[in-house]
Amino acid sequence: QVQLVESGGGLVQPGGSLRLSCAASGSIASLYAMGWFRQAPAKQRELVATITSGSSRNLADSVKGRFTISRDNAKNTVYLQMNNLKPEDTASYYCSAQTRMYSSYDIWGQGTQVTVSS
Repeated sequence: QVQLVESGGGLVQPGGSLRLSCAASGSIASLYAMGWFRQAPAKQRELVATITSGSSRNLADSVKGRFTISRDNAKNTVYLQMNNLKPEDTASYYCSAQTRMYSSYDIWGQGTQVTVSS
């Protein structure tokens, strides 16, 4: 089974940018979709962005215009470019894979922390 490892989190000031990376241990080309989720303390996990194998993208309303999801199948890596970060973006960010069209997101990384604070 493919394993996912996130990186790129950290502390950034409001208005700043970060790029998260999700490196897979195997090919992501055959996976139906890849996604980024986040979970803030005492809040439910929420979907941030998804990208299918055909590169169709979906973004949560709260991040539209600020975040971009992309994938590089040659590197088996998915990225989340986050611009104009706000304190409410503070959360643990998780990469996940949906292996088949009608499956749930069933492969998860360990997460990376993003903190937006002055």
